[in-house]
Amino acid sequence: MTKGNATRQRLLDAATEEFAAHGIAGARVDRVSATAKANKAQLYAYFGDKERLFDAVFQHHADDLVNAVPFTADDLPGYAVGLYDSCLTRPILVRLATWARLERVPAGPLVTSMPEQTAHKLGAIAEQQRAGTIDPSLDPGDVLAMVSTLALTWSPASLFFTATPGDAEADHERRRRALAETVRRAFRP
Repeated sequence: MTKGNATRQRLLDAATEEFAAHGIAGARVDRVSATAKANKAQLYAYFGDKERLFDAVFQHHADDLVNAVPFTADDLPGYAVGLYDSCLTRPILVRLATWARLERVPAGPLVTSMPEQTAHKLGAIAEQQRAGTIDPSLDPGDVLAMVSTLALTWSPASLFFTATPGDAEADHERRRRALAETVRRAFRP
């Protein structure tokens, strides 16, 4: 990794923690620069401004999630459980998404920068609907939204309970089974 790439990565890492803790409005580029051991000029050279820095951080973590949890429409319960597990090990994306929803995008799609991945998922759902394994009366976009939201039931954005890696494994297994069974039942024809 070149020195420039290492500095850019340190800025992204520091900005991730800053945005997750303080949101977009509350984040301070001074703290990001100090934590990253870089100067503000470098931050602005790499990212332009605080808004674009947040975009880079959010996109990085969204890409990680997309790559960490492969989507298979013929196993929606498995996909939901994969998202649950990812939220345990990567709660930052949920926190960043919550800030983005609060401060930027109160309605409509939150992530519009991954059209190919979204189109692939919707196409795979529609294909499974034609094959008779997913209820064809449901819109593929609604299926994807509901499966994803069910998987976030115990995430840091939960209104009821946030699971952590330190919870008893029996609790995680109970939640995984409940999630998988709920998704299985909810979308079968």
